[in-house]
Amino acid sequence: MRHNPPPREPTLDRPLELPRFLPAGTGALVVEFGAQVDESTSEAVLALDRAVTAAGIEGVIELVPTYRSLLVHFDPTVIRAAALRQTLETLVAHPEAAPREERLWTIPVCYGGACGEDLEAVAKLHKLDPQEVVAIHAASDFRVYMIGFAPGFAYLGGLDPRLHTSRRVEPRLRTPARSVSIGGAQSALNPPFELPSGWHLLGQTPVRLWDPRREGDATIGPSLLLPGDRVRLSPVEPGEYRDLCARADAGDPVAQLQILSRTAEETPA
Repeated sequence: MRHNPPPREPTLDRPLELPRFLPAGTGALVVEFGAQVDESTSEAVLALDRAVTAAGIEGVIELVPTYRSLLVHFDPTVIRAAALRQTLETLVAHPEAAPREERLWTIPVCYGGACGEDLEAVAKLHKLDPQEVVAIHAASDFRVYMIGFAPGFAYLGGLDPRLHTSRRVEPRLRTPARSVSIGGAQSALNPPFELPSGWHLLGQTPVRLWDPRREGDATIGPSLLLPGDRVRLSPVEPGEYRDLCARADAGDPVAQLQILSRTAEETPA
């Protein structure tokens, strides 16, 4: 009896042309810049985000930058998808010339103990002392790739490879507000409310990454962090953490903001 060979996976004669413009229902377009999570792809996404914002396209409702794509929500009764795509193609080819403002945030973190119940387990897994894990994590050069999942939830790239850790087999249904965690090759900063998570909890930050009281603030908005921001973590002791939490709950951002420029001027948030 003759057996036919299994079908082979289709192959492409040439690589996919990027960016790709993909419909997302009747009221959104996805502009996809790549398949990898890296800074160059992220910068392309953010450049288009700025260009669309500056263009003030009638009918565009909201922009959602992600790791490697920009989601453009629009009103199809105001602008057709084909016309929007044509405009986006022009903006991709001729992006906004003005550079993005480079922002560096220094964010305090209380590691271990009641604030980070997985610190000991992560240290044991990687054959490190808990203080070594803290030192490595706090020394990482983090970049905010995306805000999502929950208001103000920040996905951070740049985790030191020595701390890359598969996510938990059994996710927790509730994790503490303001948690600082790791999962895979990423770290994350939680907003000030409880969330489900399969990430490993290393600590907590007093910073309110989401605070609607900041609506209309000229310097920072409800979401403290934005895609493209840089983040450094600064370990603090439990007593200082409690004091900073009280200040943050009273409206003080407590994080320090530095605008990265030739003068490297540092400005408190």
